[in-house]
Amino acid sequence: MTVDQRRAVAPGPEAAGGGRTEPGTPARWALAESADGRALVCPLDGAGRAAGAMRTEESPAAAVRARPDVSRWVWRSTAAVYPRLLDAGVRVERCYDVEAAEALLLGHEGLAGAPRSLPAAWARLRGLPVPPDPPGTSREADPEPSLFDAGPVPLPEGVDAMTALLEVYARQLERTSASRHPERIRLLLAGESAGTLVAAEMGRAGVPWRADVHRELLEELLGERYGGGGLPRRLAELEEEVSRAFGPGERVRPDLPADVLRAFARAGVRLSSTRAWELRDVEHPAVEPLLRYKKLYRLYTAHGWSWLRSWVRDGRFHAEYVPSGAASGRWTTNGGGALQIPKVVRRAVVADPGWRLVVADADQMEPRVLAAVSRDPGLMAVAGSSQDLYTALSRHAFSGDRAQAKLALLGAVYGQTSGDGLRNLAALRRRFPLAVAYVDDAARAGEEGRLVRTHLGRTCPPAGSGATGDGADEGAAWEGGGEVPESPTGAGTAAAARARGRFTRNFVVQGSAADWAVLMLAALRQELTGLEAELVFFQHDEVIVHCPAAEAEEVRKAISTAGERAGRAAFGGTPVRFPFSTAVVECYADAK
Repeated sequence: MTVDQRRAVAPGPEAAGGGRTEPGTPARWALAESADGRALVCPLDGAGRAAGAMRTEESPAAAVRARPDVSRWVWRSTAAVYPRLLDAGVRVERCYDVEAAEALLLGHEGLAGAPRSLPAAWARLRGLPVPPDPPGTSREADPEPSLFDAGPVPLPEGVDAMTALLEVYARQLERTSASRHPERIRLLLAGESAGTLVAAEMGRAGVPWRADVHRELLEELLGERYGGGGLPRRLAELEEEVSRAFGPGERVRPDLPADVLRAFARAGVRLSSTRAWELRDVEHPAVEPLLRYKKLYRLYTAHGWSWLRSWVRDGRFHAEYVPSGAASGRWTTNGGGALQIPKVVRRAVVADPGWRLVVADADQMEPRVLAAVSRDPGLMAVAGSSQDLYTALSRHAFSGDRAQAKLALLGAVYGQTSGDGLRNLAALRRRFPLAVAYVDDAARAGEEGRLVRTHLGRTCPPAGSGATGDGADEGAAWEGGGEVPESPTGAGTAAAARARGRFTRNFVVQGSAADWAVLMLAALRQELTGLEAELVFFQHDEVIVHCPAAEAEEVRKAISTAGERAGRAAFGGTPVRFPFSTAVVECYADAK
């Protein structure tokens, strides 16, 4: 199947509309579930209202299977519906996730963190008390899995599931149309919903994982395990070595920071923490074994034998991805540490016999995003090539010094405005005034307590919301994205305002990058239609596709095409390129 044929089967993110369908395309249908688990379905008109009689089917899978030409399914939550469809062998091309949309729309309206469930949205619509979201559904990075699943928030007794779904959906379309940039918001909602489909499919497919290789590397690095649940041999040896370094009779637990700090204090060394960067400045015989212990202990607790038993089955690591789990729109996971796989552990990620892993990293994604959203002519010219952006930038402003060019540009995004950072920023401002003004304006808006958005309309949580993560971008110069620190929760002080400004400065770049990334995933999912290849991993700016060896070159091209399609969809016609560095390997560890 050619690329053009695949696009005909599944329209790209550019075609994702809000309350309209193109002439000749199948209608949208809504899908809800009755109390007894049966599926309730009905066709929809362009305003989100029922366009025909509601029908009852045996199950959601039966309902979807009977209507293969539906262009988009509207449902409460992809996470609640789609995994069961996949288990039944049913795949959908497009959906609209009402709860994911509600979270984005609430943020856009300055209500980030308000309950996002369908019952909560329906209650707000009716002016009724709003039920809280259940515990464990907060969007945080790798929360500990709860012992008991609280399940979805129920609708009030007597409220029909389809009625609530249609009322909330129709109102969401109205809210979208009333926004400042409705077409952008529609694209963001479509991309977010597509991301929920990708997350479910990746979670089900799983990353190819050789448990035998994993066990071998654990024994190689940690040594054999002792009975009774004690530390493995190498950690036990390092614990003894650390204790001996503090003198005879000392017994120090390296995994207890307070224990380590007290031991150093007794040795006359005052430390504020046991972070590696602080320990490296200390001259003491305990430092070297302590650093080795910390590294191995992290492997033992995060990806050791217990992790292997919990997360790997049938040769696959099945993560539970949370789209937009961070405030910037970046994804997180519910346990498992899928987004923090150490390089040494990647030796266990091995393609099936006759298959390959196509590992692709977006090159300098966030600086390219800044060029696109700021519309700075000079920076767009630098980012308009697939060559290394920092090398090109260094020739324009830093006498060929790539390292200085990289530090300068990242310093502008992250708010390094003192020392060398201030001098570098001045050089950037002379060469790329619109790009620097873009992040400066975002910082100023944050300091003043204004809402800051990405180009597509993802909104930075207000000060004091307690949200963490990343950011947003465009529209007015004060809308943006980037990899941000924790959102400051203090109010009123100058220090809190400055911290908020650093947060929003970064948010406008990272959030816009997250918007691009989810559109890239949607496009890549479509580009892979008709192939055996499966998308198995996504992390900020990296994707892994598992495919037969014969499909590797076509997959490489599909990834490149998806990146460019996402750039055009998100930012319109700019000269900015979004290239990938791609490796075709049998083992993930060989890709870096």
